[in-house]
Amino acid sequence: MSWSFAIVNNKLAEIYFDKNKKNQVKIWGHCYIKKEDYKNKLDQKWIEIDTRKVRVVYRNEKYRLV
Repeated sequence: MSWSFAIVNNKLAEIYFDKNKKNQVKIWGHCYIKKEDYKNKLDQKWIEIDTRKVRVVYRNEKYRLV
C-alpha cells in the first residue's frame, strides 16, 4: 500500500492506494490533514507537487479521480 498527498473534496488529505499491473489505482482511504502540521521543507515540497497532480472526489463511499 502506498500513500500520497491529494486534494479530496477541496481539502488537503493523505490518500492510501494500491496500483495493479495495468497501473490502475485503487484508493482504500483518506484522512484530512493540515499543511501546518508538516513543517519540514521536503514535506512542504511534496505537498506542492502531489496536489498539482492528484485531485479526488469522494462521494457515496466511492472515489473518483478528477
